Amino acid sequence: MNFIKFLGTAGARFVVIKQLRASGGIWLSLDNTNLLIDPGPGSLVRCLASKPRLNPEELDGIILTHRHIDHSNDINIMIEAMTHGGFKKKGKIFAPSDALEGEPVILSYAREEVDEVLTLEEGKDYKLKNIKFSTPVRHMHGVETYGLNVYGSSISISLISDTRYFDGLETFYDGDILIINVVRLEEKEGIEHLSLKDAEKILARNKPKLGILTHFGMTMLRAKPWKLAEDLSNKLDMKVIAASDGLKIDLDKV
Repeated sequence: MNFIKFLGTAGARFVVIKQLRASGGIWLSLDNTNLLIDPGPGSLVRCLASKPRLNPEELDGIILTHRHIDHSNDINIMIEAMTHGGFKKKGKIFAPSDALEGEPVILSYAREEVDEVLTLEEGKDYKLKNIKFSTPVRHMHGVETYGLNVYGSSISISLISDTRYFDGLETFYDGDILIINVVRLEEKEGIEHLSLKDAEKILARNKPKLGILTHFGMTMLRAKPWKLAEDLSNKLDMKVIAASDGLKIDLDKV
């Protein structure tokens, strides 16, 4: 079965530290390839508590879109889990250079437990087992950050990770499914995150088969993201949903 599982939908520090929404990242199973994206706080717990249970030892790789703690906190323990405590060397890790250098979030001993650690760069293509993905453009965020275009044999999935909006952002992400990190209900000066208005602009231009809002900050939660998504669906005449913790999307039915 090909699916996306949201192990958490929290964005912004207060939603994460209060665990108003979980922050475990996104699990993608596509073409017999298992990928974990942004294993934030609680990722391991959320995998093991999933029904049916998600077994980290079945992972083929892990991607960090950027080093911020709500995206990277569980990276080392997930490497340990993927590699059976380091006794079964396997898998690939993909991360921006600043997650590996200076004050690295991926510890040196954990890097030795995997087959390969690859650095994400703007405009590059990558392969993981049976799938390919690209990091088309560097985002405008406080640290080195990339979104993803993931390509399977019959479907493509785009993820716009944290960034402030910039001209042309939407042109880089044209997947059949478009996942957008929408932290803010409204724009705020100096905050490098997308707002609901930004998401509407992107979805209106791209018209994916399915748009998914996730990574909610406090203002989005207070405004009831499921209702906001319903309003967008009606306004744009397309299917838009708000992710919830534990939501599973059957990719064979999109």
